[in-house]
Amino acid sequence: MQGAVLVAIAASIGNLLQGWDNATIAGAVLYIKKEFKLESEPTIEGLIVAMSLIGATIITTFSGAVSDWVGRRPMLIISSVLYFLSGLVMLWSPNVYVLLLARLIDGFGIGLAVTLVPVYISETAPSEIRGLLNTLPQFSGSGGMFLSYCMVFGMSLMDNPHWRVMLGVLSIPSLLYFALTVFFLPESPRWLVSKGRMVEAKRVLQRLRGREDVSGELALLVEGLGVGGETSIEEYIIGPANELADDQGAIADKEHITLYGPEEGLSWVARPVKGQSSLALVSRHGSMQKQQSVLLMDPVVTLFGSVHEKLPEMGSMQSTLFPNFGSMFSVADQQHKTEQWDEESLQQEGDGYASDAGGGDSDDNLHSPLLSRQTTGMEVKDIAPRHGSGMSMRRNSSLLQNGGEAVSSMGIGGGWQLAWKWSERKDADGKKEGGFKRIYLHQEGVPGSRKGSLVSLPGVEIPEDSEFVQAAALVSQPALFSKELMDKHAVGPAMVHPSEAAAKGPKWSDLFEPGVKHALLVGVGIQILQQFAGINGVLYYTPQILEQAGVEVLLANIGIGAASASILISALTTLLMLPSIGVAMRLMDISGRRFLLLSTIPVLIASLVVLVVANLVDMGTVVHAVLSTVSVVVYFCCFVMGFGPIPNILCAEIFPTRVRGVCIAICALTFWLGDIIVTYTLPVLLNMIGLAGVFGIYAVVCTLALVFVFLKVPETKGMPLEVITEFFAVGAKQAALD
Repeated sequence: MQGAVLVAIAASIGNLLQGWDNATIAGAVLYIKKEFKLESEPTIEGLIVAMSLIGATIITTFSGAVSDWVGRRPMLIISSVLYFLSGLVMLWSPNVYVLLLARLIDGFGIGLAVTLVPVYISETAPSEIRGLLNTLPQFSGSGGMFLSYCMVFGMSLMDNPHWRVMLGVLSIPSLLYFALTVFFLPESPRWLVSKGRMVEAKRVLQRLRGREDVSGELALLVEGLGVGGETSIEEYIIGPANELADDQGAIADKEHITLYGPEEGLSWVARPVKGQSSLALVSRHGSMQKQQSVLLMDPVVTLFGSVHEKLPEMGSMQSTLFPNFGSMFSVADQQHKTEQWDEESLQQEGDGYASDAGGGDSDDNLHSPLLSRQTTGMEVKDIAPRHGSGMSMRRNSSLLQNGGEAVSSMGIGGGWQLAWKWSERKDADGKKEGGFKRIYLHQEGVPGSRKGSLVSLPGVEIPEDSEFVQAAALVSQPALFSKELMDKHAVGPAMVHPSEAAAKGPKWSDLFEPGVKHALLVGVGIQILQQFAGINGVLYYTPQILEQAGVEVLLANIGIGAASASILISALTTLLMLPSIGVAMRLMDISGRRFLLLSTIPVLIASLVVLVVANLVDMGTVVHAVLSTVSVVVYFCCFVMGFGPIPNILCAEIFPTRVRGVCIAICALTFWLGDIIVTYTLPVLLNMIGLAGVFGIYAVVCTLALVFVFLKVPETKGMPLEVITEFFAVGAKQAALD
């Protein structure tokens, strides 16, 4: 995973520049006011700070659609160029109007970086550490703030501080960012797949994962091309084919699904569990009953929660369910390959995709291999040889190696596996009609509880020493299946070329798919609440807030003036934020996003209440300054652990690939509009209702946010992006039924 980590670090430099800019303007505005005589014009002062937000808002309106068109990497390159140009113009700035123009250009760069870096990292990171890597932008932003505050503090001690130099220094780190985006960052593999550029996508994945065989993840990315469609939850008993009980043989012939592995002779059998509801994944263990008592609890939250209840070790980045499955992109037989995706090659010799069993009128009455003998059209030399081909199935199975590392291509992260099956049924006229199904499989329970859960299932006889487990499955139509090709292929899947599926591109109608609408509700809602919790307003005006709180009293004995004291304490505050973000990075993929939000937002509320009380009750100058400083520090530290990074992380995770850019732009537009309102109105509010009133408003918003997160925000840790979008589709369907 070293490749993905280094790429994420390089991409997050864009957020370091944003943090650098935020802190610099917060300190420089103290001196800009004096030079341009803005003490009596808070509106112009607010506009200088908010102009970068206006620029970010303008460019965000089309950045998502353009990034879907030209790619993520070119937009990040443009962002670095804009940062550089804005620094030069701010260094010049002969008057306030040129300064406003420079801040606008700076906002263009910020908007592209803040919108697209989380998307880029989400699309390149392994699902097991996606949360950790996507917290890097928050860490980089805070690190940039600390470095900038140190610089501004040092300059504030000079007799005549030069605010133009403070702002213009931004051009220096932006050159590093430009070099990294041009010479180091690859294009997002998901974007490449969305354009049908399979060979390039494979090479990027090989670099990011540090291994040759990335066939399973490449297959997953292809499946992410679809939007909408019917998704259902089914349950299976899965185990080695050669351990199927003899007296179950007749039943198995009619009902089992064969999953072929990459090694010769390896195969697993999946048998459907009958008599369960479409939400059996949730209801059998009582999760639904527990949460139905909570009024207005979103079914999406319940569905996601059920998965994490079943597999608590997901956060430890371990996979326990059959990592040795093959895939439609892997090689078992060395056969002739072409440079193009060949639909005909998907019809394997000797493998029937239509049912060979007698009663073909059931979706489950089918044999369905995992299409394990195909390639992406890469040359034979590009295909990694299978390791341990002479090993037995028993030795290869990580099911018997509890906690062992998954080595096969078909593990797609978080304990999920990707499979396909061919299903057909008879219509009213007795004519057979078929359909290709994609299956995301996920082991239920933990290894120690497998036998108990199986024994309780009626009609299932499992040998004492068997390796069978229960698995939940998300079943839907694959992205490359086309009914129009059914007449052209008498036997086998009707598959289109990935570039043909990619050519469809995003459509506005896709935004009205139930799962996408549901995800937009969550994304837009959490962005609104994050901004009106006041973080960016507090960040921009921390020096002034602390100065108004009388913080210079704390440093008066060492001869530091009010302006320098407020900047120094701001620097110390951002320094304390860094270990807090480090804790969040560690917990993001273990405890999860939802847990961090529900744990830190109450602390935000408490710190804001203390700020209100400290400013309403006369406690003396020193006590007032201490309480204000401690509360601001606690607020910042808890914010960067949860409410700071998680909204952007969630928004980068919950949308399908084909509409991810557009949906991210909508969420980012919400983010920047809220940011503008909060930042621009804060100086006015401080004059009207004072610190107590401002922080009282923020406390109320944080309380609303806590309720929203509890009812509407699901846990997405460790889950592949494509599986997350499927869960939103299922949850939206259930919400409509309720």
